[in-house]
Amino acid sequence: MLPDFVKERLIKWLEDHRELVVCAFCLPASFIFTLVLRIRNAVRRFINSSQRHDGAVKEIQSRVQQWSKQPRGLLCTSRPNWLSLSTTFFQKHHHHRVPIPLYDILELNEEAMTVRVEPMCTIGDITEYLIPKGYSLAVTIELVDATLGGLAFGTGMSTHSHKAGLYHETITSYEVVLGDGSLVTATANNEYSDLYKALPWSHGSLGFLVALTLKIVKVKPYIKIKYMPVSGQKNYCDTLRDYSGANEAKPKYYPDYIEGTIFSKDEAVIMTGDYSDYDPLIPVNHCSKWYKPWFYKHVESFLKKGEAEELIPLRDYLLRHNRPIFWVVEDMVSFGNHPLFRILFGWLLPPKPAFLKFTTTPGVRAYTFTKQVFQDIVLPIHELEKQIDLSTELFDKFPLLVYPCKVFDHGPSSGQLRRPPSIYMVPGTNYAMYNDLGVYGVPGKVKDKEPYNPVEAMRKMEKFTRDVGGFSFLYADIFMTRKEFEVMFDLSLYEYIRKKYKAEGAFPDLYDKVKPEIDVFAIGEKNAISSQ
Repeated sequence: MLPDFVKERLIKWLEDHRELVVCAFCLPASFIFTLVLRIRNAVRRFINSSQRHDGAVKEIQSRVQQWSKQPRGLLCTSRPNWLSLSTTFFQKHHHHRVPIPLYDILELNEEAMTVRVEPMCTIGDITEYLIPKGYSLAVTIELVDATLGGLAFGTGMSTHSHKAGLYHETITSYEVVLGDGSLVTATANNEYSDLYKALPWSHGSLGFLVALTLKIVKVKPYIKIKYMPVSGQKNYCDTLRDYSGANEAKPKYYPDYIEGTIFSKDEAVIMTGDYSDYDPLIPVNHCSKWYKPWFYKHVESFLKKGEAEELIPLRDYLLRHNRPIFWVVEDMVSFGNHPLFRILFGWLLPPKPAFLKFTTTPGVRAYTFTKQVFQDIVLPIHELEKQIDLSTELFDKFPLLVYPCKVFDHGPSSGQLRRPPSIYMVPGTNYAMYNDLGVYGVPGKVKDKEPYNPVEAMRKMEKFTRDVGGFSFLYADIFMTRKEFEVMFDLSLYEYIRKKYKAEGAFPDLYDKVKPEIDVFAIGEKNAISSQ
């Protein structure tokens, strides 16, 4: 064990030289890791997926059944914490870990417009498979390493979510191994429909997911994207509400994709996109190529250039934020968007979140926790001005990401998401228009070396979120007590399902599963005192 003063100096050195660690270790390791995954996937193509899948599922069932005869710790997957995109480090060493080696695409059903996949299949895998066939998932997250199973038990949204809703709205069935080792398939209309409602946002606390079926949509080779710089907060908020369908069910123009990147309280670029064939009169931008400017930097340029249109190949568009991980990489590698770096080393980007977490010791985790914010918060779009004002006050971090998204009212006892307040419902529909507010990176006060208490800031944001009927994505650190958590989320059906399907005593409770593994309150208080 290292003395405390040595650990403090090491942590400080790692923080001060984070760029060196990322460039010297994370980028090369990420590249090698990606090659290994590609080779592994190529080998798997020669194996009969259906037979292999059935055998792997039976092995998972057998392991759970053996555990149930003599339980030793609650169940969890054996996937290492550092491979997860969650910012937390769940304490798996205190649990009974079960391998879930399920990575394949099992079946494309073009008649039903669905695809059946294993839970460890990634966004990178599914986009490579579907797009050449003329299809895409109805909701495609922008990060290639996100797993389809992780999103199913967590959540996600995209710039198509103003039409499709949250990721779980596109799932038609879940195949789950329960706490007693039994295998069930849950759909909206079968005997396990109550389980189907509770699985989204359950984060692996109800069973092991072994396969899921997702809706797909027909696509064209390109997205014709229009960049619209808008000045004035009310103007760009109104534009987002108008185009997303927040005010009426059938707006005059209803684009296939819509998003907003807010560069200051008074300036934003609104982007609308539609499926398109090639048009020689419109320039083509392969925006995901390693030598291209980071997408958000490209978007920012239209504040000066003015309104414009271009074609982006579909996969490039869907993964446009992958290389800079939205804009997080800039805080890790400040020169990452420099033309010389892009040309020489851009092909190494992005650093895999897995390796960023791999280099994060508990000490570094506690230290960096106070220096950055990484949150996706889902809020009613009619409160967008208040969201931006509060975020600016608490974090002073731009750009901000805004994706409009339908949140459906499925009636009482419909899962962890509470029903949208009636004042936000779109007239004549069963949904309200919400939006994801993405706040990522180093807060302004930290950059300016001013006092900053991350716990105080996030608790204020969480209170606002609860007050307006919103909810936090649970892959990120939460700062709520259990009581506050139960105000934000409706756990009545969840608790019933825990008992009915033998998850109690077998899998961790949801709050225990997603709460930070570090004492955020103590660290926040200590940081506030030390910065005075």
